Amino acid sequence: MNNVKREKVWEEKYTFGKEEQDAKIREIAETMGVSELFAVLLVNRGYHSAEAAKRFLRLEQEDFHDPYLLADMDAAVSRIFEAVEQKEKITIYGDYDVDGVTSVTALYLYLKGLGAEVGFKIPKREGEGYGVSCSAIEALAKAGTRLIITVDTGITATDEVAYAKKLGVDFVVTDHHECRAELPSACAVVNPHRADCPYPFKDLAGVGVVFKLLCACEMRRCREAGEPILDGIRRICMEYADLTAVGTIADVMPVVDENRLIVSLGLKRMERSARPGLRALIETVSSRKGGESGAKKVTSGTIGFGIAPRINAAGRISDATMAVRLLLEENEARAKEAAEELCEINRRRQAEENRIATEAYEQIEATFDWENDTVIVLDSNHWHQGIIGIVSSRITERYGLPSILVSFDGNEGEEHPLDDGKGSGRSVKGMNLVEALTYCDDLLVKYGGHELAAGLTVKRANLDAFRKKINEYARSRLSDDALKIRMEADCALSMTDITMAFAQELSLLEPFGVGNASPVFVLKNATVRKITLIGGGKHTRLLLERDGVCLTALYFGMGEGELGFECGDVIDVLFHIDINDYKNVQSVQMIVQDARMAEAFVGRFAEQKARYAAIAAGAYYETAENVLPDREDFAVVYKVLRREFRGGTSVMDQKTLLKLINGALEGNEINYVKLKYILRILNELKICEIEELNEDIYRFSVLFHATKTSIDKSSILKKLRSQCSDRIRSES
Repeated sequence: MNNVKREKVWEEKYTFGKEEQDAKIREIAETMGVSELFAVLLVNRGYHSAEAAKRFLRLEQEDFHDPYLLADMDAAVSRIFEAVEQKEKITIYGDYDVDGVTSVTALYLYLKGLGAEVGFKIPKREGEGYGVSCSAIEALAKAGTRLIITVDTGITATDEVAYAKKLGVDFVVTDHHECRAELPSACAVVNPHRADCPYPFKDLAGVGVVFKLLCACEMRRCREAGEPILDGIRRICMEYADLTAVGTIADVMPVVDENRLIVSLGLKRMERSARPGLRALIETVSSRKGGESGAKKVTSGTIGFGIAPRINAAGRISDATMAVRLLLEENEARAKEAAEELCEINRRRQAEENRIATEAYEQIEATFDWENDTVIVLDSNHWHQGIIGIVSSRITERYGLPSILVSFDGNEGEEHPLDDGKGSGRSVKGMNLVEALTYCDDLLVKYGGHELAAGLTVKRANLDAFRKKINEYARSRLSDDALKIRMEADCALSMTDITMAFAQELSLLEPFGVGNASPVFVLKNATVRKITLIGGGKHTRLLLERDGVCLTALYFGMGEGELGFECGDVIDVLFHIDINDYKNVQSVQMIVQDARMAEAFVGRFAEQKARYAAIAAGAYYETAENVLPDREDFAVVYKVLRREFRGGTSVMDQKTLLKLINGALEGNEINYVKLKYILRILNELKICEIEELNEDIYRFSVLFHATKTSIDKSSILKKLRSQCSDRIRSES
């Protein structure tokens, strides 16, 4: 694989040692009754007082913002109630991802509960594509629909909404994607990203906007019935927080502000969910991972890595309405069958994803211009349009660069310049993908999305020009410094900080997600005592030691040959803290995010290299530097070389050889400089044949029948002795 990769930079948000800053941490900790380390985590998340921190932690339903602060919310509620009262046919028009599926489900259930005549429409990726289409509107109008409510889509459907008006069909648009200058001329356009929208929280998912719509509807009903408004909000939370949490997490929305409250309520609801479809999915995911059935804690990870991929799989390679039907299902047995079917579709999706990824990696290595380009743009006639987005995510994660995959799959016959290619892209921090696509507007049929993820349609004839133009844009936005991968840690810990009490305290910050990530820490200068491969060699378990304390660290997705360090090395680790529960016995462990050789360890090695170069060039040294070898040193090195050679090893790097040699010693260690000289002298005296193939990499063979000789005959050793300052002073 090409070695051009973005440099990783670790950044600690908080470092102890600043008097005023540390005093503030102590004050928050004492006021709240938490540890100082936990107070650091609160400050890192923007809560600089005990009051602000308490508001963040308390998760009260009273903290929801007024839904009527969303522009057009009053008009949206009025038009919906008018349709319900007039018995007009309503169609909910949604997207085919998890956010769209949960949005459709929640709004459908609520309107059904009001007695509305309501149905739903989710276009298929293949054949219909993303978003609202005129052909779909025409079909819905013929079937009697008089009001279409979009969820998680519709913000760019200006022409389509105008066409619907001619057919006598009204639109209420609810969406959360970025807006263009011109909004659709609908009865209402509810989107927190509208330039004229005063809503204080902009990062709602599509289903989050629907959640606020339901709250607004219920608030109107409460006012009309003379009930407390908060009772209506609580009813919506009780009924729909679970669906809203699933869509919010799956769409990678920041888990802060209202989203944090929604996700927290939703996860608790799912643990005791009366919704058979979700319960069946949770049970099915758990059983496939070897878990036991029954009540269990549901986390953001349960959704992100278990539930969401299976719901998404329906929309990617089959029909998203299957997922809606599952979430609407009330029969336990049918729900279980539907969940199993989604799992089977997900397995097919995984196989197809791996095939596309393999082809994409090969295409990158063969064609990508590493010197001049920053955005990876790939295309194929045989890639499934529902899967290229996931592969784009993998490519961006692997290479650290924005990527766009374009599929011309479905174009029959020979290639034609007017073939439509459906594209899906992922970006990196520093390049807003929607803005980049806007820069290429003249070359695209349509596009839309978010800062870091977007979709597009491009004609085959324009693909090369698009590739050049988006890279032109990227070069103007992404400097070398911007292309560095910045990995943030909350602070550095010592090994004694990593306790069960602190691990349990961290749960107060849950639920985790974007904007409220699971805390990340740095541990410096830990010695690797043991490396064990797990998961068939795909993952690694490390035993790390520092200051006499040992802890287990799991490094997922990293096999032994990929670590970049070995037993005995001293490393720095970027990690999460986790509680391992095995057979009802709990223990603290580290989940490694990144690891590298410790700066101090690398520095000492570099100093030793520089010192050897200086002495080899004639510099003097002190006896205390432990440079001059004695007979015992030669004997130990010779024994190790002989043992390794007899075992079939004839090439070894100096670092590994040092570990083997020092592992056989009981006294003073042999350092880098001393070993360099011993190897040179053994070769000079023809006790061994040793060739330095590259810097610090040796090929060696042991001459078992070599004539016995004295090390004192070595001219290299004589010269080395003559450079010892202590000897020179004593002789003079």
